[in-house]
Amino acid sequence: MTEVATTVVHEVLGRRLLDVDQPVVDYIVNVLADEDFDFGIDGDGVFDALGELLVDAACVSDFSECRTVCGKLCDKFGKHGLVKPKPTVRSLAAPLRMFDGMDEEQAPKKKVEEIDGPLLTERDKMKIERKKRKDERQREAQYLQHVAEMEAVRAGMPKVCVNHGQDVGGPNIKDFHLDNFNISVGGRDLIVDGAVTLSFGRHYGLIGRNGTGKTTFLRHLALHAIDGIPKNCQILHVEQEVAGDNTTALQCVLNSDIERTQLLEEEVRLLDLQRKYELEEASGKSNGELNGALDKDAITERLQEIYKRLELIDADSAEARAASILAGLSFSPEMQRKATKTFSGGWRMRIALARALFIEPDLLLLDEPTNHLDLHAVLWLESYLVKWPKTFIVVSHAREFLNLVVTDIIHLQGQKLTSYKGDYDTFERTREEQLKNQQKAFESNERSRAHMQNFIDKFRYNAKRASLVQSRIKALDRMGFVDAVVNDPDYKFEFPTPDDRPGPPIISFSDASFGYPGGPLLFKNLNFGIDLDSRIAMVGPNGIGKSTILNLIAGELQPSSGTVFRSAKVRIAVFSQHHVDGLDLSSNPLLYLMRCFPGVPEQKLRGHLGSFGITGNLALQPMYTLSGGQKSRVAFAKITFKKPHLLLLDEPSNHLDLDAVEALIQGLVMFQGGILMVSHDEHLISNSVDELWVVSEGTATPFHGTFQDYKKILRSS
Repeated sequence: MTEVATTVVHEVLGRRLLDVDQPVVDYIVNVLADEDFDFGIDGDGVFDALGELLVDAACVSDFSECRTVCGKLCDKFGKHGLVKPKPTVRSLAAPLRMFDGMDEEQAPKKKVEEIDGPLLTERDKMKIERKKRKDERQREAQYLQHVAEMEAVRAGMPKVCVNHGQDVGGPNIKDFHLDNFNISVGGRDLIVDGAVTLSFGRHYGLIGRNGTGKTTFLRHLALHAIDGIPKNCQILHVEQEVAGDNTTALQCVLNSDIERTQLLEEEVRLLDLQRKYELEEASGKSNGELNGALDKDAITERLQEIYKRLELIDADSAEARAASILAGLSFSPEMQRKATKTFSGGWRMRIALARALFIEPDLLLLDEPTNHLDLHAVLWLESYLVKWPKTFIVVSHAREFLNLVVTDIIHLQGQKLTSYKGDYDTFERTREEQLKNQQKAFESNERSRAHMQNFIDKFRYNAKRASLVQSRIKALDRMGFVDAVVNDPDYKFEFPTPDDRPGPPIISFSDASFGYPGGPLLFKNLNFGIDLDSRIAMVGPNGIGKSTILNLIAGELQPSSGTVFRSAKVRIAVFSQHHVDGLDLSSNPLLYLMRCFPGVPEQKLRGHLGSFGITGNLALQPMYTLSGGQKSRVAFAKITFKKPHLLLLDEPSNHLDLDAVEALIQGLVMFQGGILMVSHDEHLISNSVDELWVVSEGTATPFHGTFQDYKKILRSS
């Protein structure tokens, strides 16, 4: 048997076995030589048992070829009489389906999932496990393909740099109209028959639910992928952080002025040549030429042209302007001289924003620009954008930010773009009034139609009223329909109520100090307590240590001196960007929670996801296809499954849309536990907490005033 199996395997796989380790070959032969081996139909049994190994060992190039090879092995073994016919009577050791043998019409249409239980044989369990691994590989491959496609999209973005008034392809068109365009991703329509006009100097706020296609719309604009965008219009989408290398933050911004950089480099080369000529003249060896380079007069003439052009483009002020923008985004002079590779992703995102502001493109596209900023930088950005001389579109969840910087709102809903004049509050009032009027018109239309229809139905067969009935039918046709008001489904954030309530305080700091090893103390003598009734927001500049305090409370860090008391019964949930970034993007929300909480019934996990708005197909959708806000809600579902007593939230509103922020506020108000959040979102803080702490100079102290009062102090300073 083994000899025959060896012959067949070498006959089918041929020379490819020369590069395969002998133990692997022996294993393949022994599996197929087993008297009880089930070859299946057309080699399915061979594929299930050996398919993954054959691919991994490079016996075949891919799974498609693998199926063909497994079929050939089955045929060859069959010709040798080694493939046993399948028994017609099924062993009771294997699961028995009650609909086996039924007609196709009678059998259930829905595929029955495999059930793990005492009736499954070891081979059945292995098959199920192999299927799971295969599904995981497919999901991973799809995710990697998505990543490659996104990299290709970013690589295809037009190069945008500082434009000093050069002719870049025709007259500069400042207004443009986009009509009848469609945008879809993966076969899903996001915008249908879209139409929008962008007027020069207007500042647009793009709003809409998470997942409706706001970021995709901005990408299409940046790629000039919508008809109607002038080819010479510079569009810059601030979406990705700058690459980390040895370039300083300041130089990274200045390098976006390519003409200035090239002129300065050429100046250095020419001055170097000029010095060489001077040295030759001093030594008496000069003949007016140097290795075929420009002669002295040509160098002088070209240098004059360079200096004239540098003066025209105001090159001398560029460095000061770049430094001013970086300073506004909280880069100290020392930080501006540091290499970009030394910064975290959030700070490199700030450099990307600074570079975009420095370039000043014709159309600037900002996607949640405040996510990586502290309140100081947000206030500076607000004042900078208010004076922005050109056109920009900004996506933001911060209504106060939108109220200050935008002149128009573009609302993306139901695959349509609708424009409104005014800030966000004006949009809300206008839209509310429109919906009321539409509802009234709809109800009036329905009443009139029902009245006419009743008359028609009542007298349809009355000869005396025939002419009246006909006139009513024609009037009904002319009347038409008024669309019903279609509202977005309500969001919800339902934080589970803890089953028990530990006595206060659940957290207590007593003269606690902390510093990282080898560094100075960040905090000295922290003294405070937190209980289940605490509703606190911490504010302060980035890098001051707000997240460090959260980690000390959660037990991720231990104090250098003093004590941090933590009730033994307290359960703490920590939300941060780290939890969102740590999601398995190749998986879906339900599978992700099933891995995090093995043994928990699927229905219970579905219900918990639903309490954060991840319902229906959304729970089964690959996470790389979810928007940032939808990923945040999955992270919320994970950290709160164990019914925490205390929520530690680090910028929880980042990536959420405006409606989701409202739902988060309602969820926090209803939560029966303690809350400590780090945020600069005025609307969130003002409506969900009742205590403000300011972190500065190594301590955290209560602020006696409102968030508005705190902002006034920052503005004045």
